[in-house]
Amino acid sequence: MLVWLAGILAEYVKAFRVFDYLTLRAILSVLTALGISLWLGPWMIEKLRLMKFGQAVRTDGPQTHLVKSGTPTMGGALILVAIAVSTLLWGKLNNPYIWVVLAVMAVFGAVGWVDDYRKVVEKNSRGLPARWKYFWQSLGGIGAAGFLYYIASTPQETALIFPFFKDFVIPLGVFYILLTYLVIVGSSNAVNLTDGLDGLAIMPTVMVAGALAIFAYVSGNIKFATYLHIPHVVGAGELIVICGSIIGAGLGFLWFNAYPAQVFMGDVGALALGAVLGVIAVIVRQEIVLFVMGGVFVLETVSVMLQVASFKLTGKRIFRMAPIHHHYELKGWPETKVVVRFWIISFMLVLLGLATLKIR
Repeated sequence: MLVWLAGILAEYVKAFRVFDYLTLRAILSVLTALGISLWLGPWMIEKLRLMKFGQAVRTDGPQTHLVKSGTPTMGGALILVAIAVSTLLWGKLNNPYIWVVLAVMAVFGAVGWVDDYRKVVEKNSRGLPARWKYFWQSLGGIGAAGFLYYIASTPQETALIFPFFKDFVIPLGVFYILLTYLVIVGSSNAVNLTDGLDGLAIMPTVMVAGALAIFAYVSGNIKFATYLHIPHVVGAGELIVICGSIIGAGLGFLWFNAYPAQVFMGDVGALALGAVLGVIAVIVRQEIVLFVMGGVFVLETVSVMLQVASFKLTGKRIFRMAPIHHHYELKGWPETKVVVRFWIISFMLVLLGLATLKIR
């Protein structure tokens, strides 16, 4: 919106042409989203508290969590508002990738909102029934996948790219839709499973978004893409604005979500943020790299899958509690130590993902 206005003003004052630079708009999107989060945060937390949108805590989990009962949840709505406003202000709105990412965020955020509302307000422990949750997630994922497949203009945009190899690609054809669906829905639920401790999910999300911003920038620039042997996706560079808004909104939310948390993200934030990371990774053709950089999310998901499978097959549990962050809590690790150590792991995995840009 502001970019469009700056374009008009640039006809009279050349200084406004500076807003054509992606890097400047990315920085401004970070600062705008951060400012919105910090400004609206106290008001939203108080609203959630007055509306009694308090978190219910599992009694079979770590006993240290019982004091968190009643802490306002559904605070992820703050993140989504900050991302949307910042992106609409600083993004070029004629770019289709901007709109598909915002649409995915809206759909998955709505699913999470309904799930949270039913759990918190209606006191329905099941929330949104799983079949309906996955139905709407699948609808959103397949819709985004079909749209991206339709607008793809080169074979590279629908091929599976393997990191560490220059020319090892697998043309997917229509199977691109299936892969995209799995990445979006899978990353959405993976982030949601990770969101169990104060600040645990949001900081890895911020780090992965920062790395995806770099991938978006270089893949959108034909010179960088050619030099680094990655697919050149016309228009993908504009995603750096959304990635910047995720960073700003995430850091602003962390201000209130850091231990001891004043507000929890809830499914409304976790499901939406995970889906957004997934769709951005798909657009820049870095699904496998997302799997590496989001290793903490993968670990949390796999721990749940192994726990369920083991208990059903043998009647025994592998971990004291799943997801795995609760396992370490029950082993005696303080919550802050679990969170910070998982952040460190995420940081190292993000660096490994970025290394694939050069090691090909």
